[in-house]
Order: sequence, then structure tokens, then C-alpha cells
Amino acid sequence: MTTDSRTGSGRRGLATLICGALAAGGLAAAGASALEPEAASASSHREAPLISGTPQFDNTDLYAFVSPDKPDTTTIIANWIPFEEPAGGPNFFTFAEDAQYDIHIDNNGDAQGELLFRYTFTTHVKNEKTFLYNTGPVTSLDDPDLNITQTYDIEMLKLKDQHAVSRTKIADDVPVAPSNVGKASMPDYDTLREQAVHELAGGTTTFAGQADDPFFLDLRVFDLLYGGNLSEVGNDTLKGYNVNSVALQVPTHLITEAADQPVVGIWSTTQRKNAEGHFVQVSRLGNPLVNEVVNPVGDKDTFNASAPWDDAQFLKKVTEPELPKLIEAIYKIPAPDEPRDDLVDVFLKGVEGLNQPPHVRPSEMLRLNTSVAPAAKPKRLGVLDGDTAGFPNGRRLTDDVVDAALQVVEGELVGAENDLGDAVDENDKKFGDSFPYLANPTEGSRGPLAKGVDSGNDVRSQLGDALRPAGADGADDTTLIAASAGAGAGGLLLIGVALMWWRRMRRRAY
Repeated sequence: MTTDSRTGSGRRGLATLICGALAAGGLAAAGASALEPEAASASSHREAPLISGTPQFDNTDLYAFVSPDKPDTTTIIANWIPFEEPAGGPNFFTFAEDAQYDIHIDNNGDAQGELLFRYTFTTHVKNEKTFLYNTGPVTSLDDPDLNITQTYDIEMLKLKDQHAVSRTKIADDVPVAPSNVGKASMPDYDTLREQAVHELAGGTTTFAGQADDPFFLDLRVFDLLYGGNLSEVGNDTLKGYNVNSVALQVPTHLITEAADQPVVGIWSTTQRKNAEGHFVQVSRLGNPLVNEVVNPVGDKDTFNASAPWDDAQFLKKVTEPELPKLIEAIYKIPAPDEPRDDLVDVFLKGVEGLNQPPHVRPSEMLRLNTSVAPAAKPKRLGVLDGDTAGFPNGRRLTDDVVDAALQVVEGELVGAENDLGDAVDENDKKFGDSFPYLANPTEGSRGPLAKGVDSGNDVRSQLGDALRPAGADGADDTTLIAASAGAGAGGLLLIGVALMWWRRMRRRAY
């Protein structure tokens, strides 16, 4: 936990907004409904015991912001599958086919969704007789050498009391950007990313595919809070890892209740099909880090299966948080007095005068005032530093949510000014200036070439032919490929050796 510098005016700005808004308010429970999550015996990065074992369904982060280059639209980004090792083949990273990846919109502050965008995915395999994800260099999303592909549909549901009053398919069989296998397999990933961005009717744009994990932080907080002596801060734990992302850019008027009520609440969930064929919610995410460091182990799976309208059960974890007590025990920084009504206002209701909807029902979700124009020069601490277009007014990719949240949890808004942080202030990769804004995924072949190898194509140029019948002599290189498939990590090297040996022997025979 290091210190950082920022303007005093920014600190005072949020404190002024919070002043007078520290009434905790009750969290009433709502009745059962058609889209209420079913009870699950199961967000963020491996934050709950059950979801940590099923990464395809694990929602890692949620972002929502007014689009900087299209300020009449709102961009929502939701990520899944934490800690994707770029070279993690031969089974690279796909969305689950037995899942519903949902983005929920509450546009009137009642803790229930009025609009839902549902992504569902289908996997396609061209050649099941090879273990390869791609059988040659991939230059387009419809390249025959891309052996395993995915497509997705998007359904938009309009809801009343969590019952669907209309369903509209707004996207059908849209291609997914693949995992970035490496330089030889995908020499121009920018092209693949661009081809995965699709314009839909009505001014909506969508993207789904792999991306660099945009969350930057030092996760070694779990090693007794950075080693117990701050010796471990300053390393971006997520550097070099990828995630699977869905991004949706919609005209803002589509998601808001009215022009004079521009605040929306947003959360994302994953529903998984169970043995009985029913979809059950197994992951939930609104604000970052809630299920990691607010909810205790015994509540984490319950939170992932719950809905905002039932958040009364978690209120005490917010008003009496554990983290300040741990920091006081280890670093002797006094914990603010409880109950922490300031945290209720910031994280469960929204900041009054900024992103708190009228008649708000306290609940955990990301809240965004869509009428706040994008900042010309975003500040990483967002509202805490006077930049009202940033966290906790939504969440931009560049917002340093760890530092901002830590400072608020440690009492910044109740007189305990501090500059705490994890010394990781920005992502290792730059974000884009246009939709989907995410950085390209780190490639599997990010390391140097092997010693003695140049940049030539060598055996790579032969792989495509090897997977097709050889011709008049009846030989089939697929047999060689299949025979080497059980060789594990060294399979690709064995393919090269086998092919070169076989072709040499064939030339001698003739």
C-alpha cells in the first residue's frame, strides 16, 4: 500500500457530494419472480470456492462508461475466464455453450432489471481428426485454417418485475475473435479483432472474443496484505494474462428510463445449465472486488447465486467491513468507526447528486450517470480526484479502482484522508481509442524464438497440406498427425520431424 499524489480539490469534491448523504437506508427483500436466480450449490478472479473450479462461467470484471468517441452511446464490457495463460493450448479458451452470459440494466433504481442482454455461444469444429486449434496461419475469421470457431446470438429482453414482457434477437451467428495462439498462427491479430466488431440495427455495436485482461492490480494482497510489511506491492499480477470479453455499445436512450433520469445500474451474471436442463445462476458481478474482500468465505457462493433485490442479507458486511480491521492489525492504521454508512452510499446507493437514482433501493451494482460527458483527460482515481466521469460513477478501463476503493474503505470520506494504494497505477498495455477499447490479447508465442531458429516458415508452411490427402500415391499426412497427437506438449515438434522424415523417404523412393 503506497501513497500517491492528487489534487486536494478532487478529494474535497467527492466528500462534498457525500456530505449529508450518510443515511444507510433499509434493504428490503423482493418476492420471487420468473428471472430470479435459482438456488445454487455454487466474480471476479477466482473469488468464490465453487466458481473457481469452473472458469468458463467465472465473471471477472464489469465496466460501464459513456463512450469517449461516441458520447451519445454507452459501452458495457464484461469479462470471463480469469488467468488465461496465452500459450495454454491445445485447448484454447472458448465461451461455454451451456451458459447464458447476461448483462442486466436497472434504469429506475428499484434493484430489479428492466432490460437484459443475453449472449449465448455455439462452437464449430472443421476437422475433428486433429488436435490443432488452427491448421495454418489464420488471416480472417472465416479462414479454413481456423479449425475451432465460435459464434453467438444476442437476445434483448424487456422486463417488468423480472418477468419478460418482450424478447428480441438483435444478433445472430456473429463470429467470435479467437484466442491469440501466436505469431505464426495469427500474424495479424488486429485484422481478426476488427472483423469481430459488428454493427447491429439501431446503432448498437457488439464484440466478443479474447482480450488482454484490463484489470491492473497487485493481487498479492492475499499474502497477508502484501507480505505484512509492504514488501510485495508494485507488481501487476494480471500482466500477460488474457480474458474472454463481451462488449456492447448501445445508444444511451435505449437503456435509460428517461432523459431526466439518466442513471442506470448495471450488473452481469452467468447462468449454467444443470443436470435437469434448467439454467442456474453461478456468478454475479457489479462493483469490483466485492466478493473477494467484502464477503467472507461462507457468503461467497451465496452472493454469486443471489440478486440485487435480496442484498439485505449482505448489508452487515458493508457496514462492518473486515478489511479495515485487518489493515489496523497489521499496519496500525486506525479503522474508521462503524457502522460504515459512507460505504453504503458509495457502493450500494450511488453518490447523491452524481449517480444516485431517485427512490433508490440499496443494492450492489455498478451505477452510471449517462449524462456526465467523458473527461478529456481521465484521472485514474476518478471521482475521488474530481473526475466525475470515472469510478465509482461507472467504471472506465483506465480507472484505478483498487486505489480508489482502498482509500474510501480506509475512511477518506469520513475525515481519514489517506493516499493508500498498491503501486500499480495503469495497465501494462494501452487501451484503444475506439470500440471495443480493449487491448489485444497477449499472444502465445510472446517469448523469443528458439536458439538457432530464424523467422522462416520451416515446417509451419507444411501443416495445411499435411492435414489433407497427399494425392495419387494414397498417402495421408493426417495419419501422421493423429499418431503424434498423444505426444502432449511436444506433439507439434514431432509432427515437424515426422513430416520431414516421411517426405525425405518418399523422395528417395522415387
